[in-house]
Amino acid sequence: MEKILIIGCKKTMNDVCIACSRCMVGFNRREGEFSRYKEKDAELLGILNCGDCPGASIVPRLTQLNLWNKPMEEIPTIVHIAPCIVDHCEYRDVLLEKIKAKAGVDVVLGTHPYIPDQVFV
Repeated sequence: MEKILIIGCKKTMNDVCIACSRCMVGFNRREGEFSRYKEKDAELLGILNCGDCPGASIVPRLTQLNLWNKPMEEIPTIVHIAPCIVDHCEYRDVLLEKIKAKAGVDVVLGTHPYIPDQVFV
């Protein structure tokens, strides 16, 4: 079974995408980048924010998540990067480097396809 962790932008998660409902709806409907799980057993393990600009705490946050979840055998098998980072983060490249180096699993760019036109203007 795939155990999916979503990583998004702290500021966007707190101020724009309240409750990150678009990522969760996309996962539940298996739309956007989650369409790869239509015929697979997959569950959403969690949604983690980057730790704030410039993403300096993403590595300790991933480490802590894995440490806390290891006794329950609930470790991510794949990480999805939310559109708030993929399409709108000035620190995207640095964040992706850190996440790919620490996650130890495949990292997919994108989650849901529901981007309103004027949300990040």
